[in-house]
Amino acid sequence: MPSTAQSRPPLLNFIVHLLFSVATTVLLYLISLGPIPQHVGFVMDGNRRYARGLGKEVSEGHGEGFAALKRTLEICLRLRIRVVSVYAFAIDNFSRSENEVSALMRLAKDRLAELCQHGALLEEYGVQIKFIGQISLFPPDVQQAIKEMEEMTAGHKNGVLNVCSPYASRDEITTSIQNTHRSVYNGELEKDQITSTTVFNNLGTSQAISKVNPGLFKRPEESGKLDILVRTSNVKRLSDFMMWQASEDTQLHFVNTFWPEFGLSDMIPILLGWQQKQWIKQLGWD
Repeated sequence: MPSTAQSRPPLLNFIVHLLFSVATTVLLYLISLGPIPQHVGFVMDGNRRYARGLGKEVSEGHGEGFAALKRTLEICLRLRIRVVSVYAFAIDNFSRSENEVSALMRLAKDRLAELCQHGALLEEYGVQIKFIGQISLFPPDVQQAIKEMEEMTAGHKNGVLNVCSPYASRDEITTSIQNTHRSVYNGELEKDQITSTTVFNNLGTSQAISKVNPGLFKRPEESGKLDILVRTSNVKRLSDFMMWQASEDTQLHFVNTFWPEFGLSDMIPILLGWQQKQWIKQLGWD
């Protein structure tokens, strides 16, 4: 049976899409009049359960998950959210079946590369892509693709998309401590200069954010901290994602929606809730 959109006449389809586009633009404009978060993180959970629930292949779930990433990223960029960090692949995910991991690697190479191409989303908004994690664990062809994507967007200074893959927060923190120690050993840093801020600034995500034009942040000193952390599919845990960045004043949202279905209707209440929190804080009611 054809879908509702397919069964409508072309002219009606055009009108419906136009009205939706106008309504989306107006809605995002109204939200942009209030305070806007600087850094939002997403745990993109539920691709496999979504696919299985519909009787689809797991690879199809991941494919629709990348479509949701593009959709959500565009919402964030239109609102001038400067940093978006996504949990794309955990180090522990290498324990999944070889077929699933291989299919996901191929899909990630193709879909993420689309975002970086000339005239595509990241160029349109002047946003660079940065992969955070143990890149050396990927196959050589994936490592090469990552290098090319980062080089294609290296000159963009309006924001950053942190693709955390293959990633674990504890690994990111450990690597930062090792790099800090190496700086002392190489004479680049004195022992008495080491603070928690030093280690935080050496986190992969913090280093990526430092490439963004600092004048675009209202709170540049807090640009590395997460304002909002969203996890889909109603799973209520961090799963080793950005634990240090989310350890202070981060607003956590656990939504029922599977990631491939996540979109504007899920994002708006999250943003409005965060804005309400900011207004309450400004009024001293918290």
